[in-house]
Amino acid sequence: MTNPIFYTLHLSPPCRAVQLTAKALNLELDHHVVNLLAGDHLKPEFLKMNPQHTIPVLDDNGVIISDSHAIMIYLVSKFGKDDSLYPKDLAEQAKVNAALHFESGVLFARARFVIEPILAGCSEIPPEKIEYIQKAYQLLEDTLQDDYVAGPTLTIADFSCISIIASVMRIIPSSYPKIYAWIDRLKQLPYYEEANGASAAEHGQIILNILKKNAANV
Repeated sequence: MTNPIFYTLHLSPPCRAVQLTAKALNLELDHHVVNLLAGDHLKPEFLKMNPQHTIPVLDDNGVIISDSHAIMIYLVSKFGKDDSLYPKDLAEQAKVNAALHFESGVLFARARFVIEPILAGCSEIPPEKIEYIQKAYQLLEDTLQDDYVAGPTLTIADFSCISIIASVMRIIPSSYPKIYAWIDRLKQLPYYEEANGASAAEHGQIILNILKKNAANV
């Protein structure tokens, strides 16, 4: 059996969430970088795998899975030595699922609400969009009743949430103490910086540089 093939881009938060999961599982993935600017995601061979032309995509010996959340669940279910990252207990699993949906429906969606206009040439972030992100931070702060987003132990929900939070907080800082304490806990993971930290910082800085360039061109 060959290693699963992972179609990825290091700047992408969902791709980094999967990478964090693989590192936690000590699982080797064969990385295939998808150059979005070059249109790799629109090539026929990629569209055959994923008609939605999004990344990440996993090819596990012919089993094709798109969407970071689905990939993480698949990897943990197949390769995990235990169920700590994605509990089999239905009540605990529901908490993780809820946090995954919170990431996709709130954290990631609101980050895109800010980032996409910048990529399209916006020269400043409107106050209402900053407020929109700050409200998302407040929801995350309220969610952190334990050390991690789905309870007292680390799960794939943390990997999903930190992948976007670490990027967007470079653009719009947070002032919430529980969020910073949670980030500090994740930074203690031996694979965190390699799998997420450095790329999240790069991603956020690129967006800030584009914003600055847009403002200079006004």
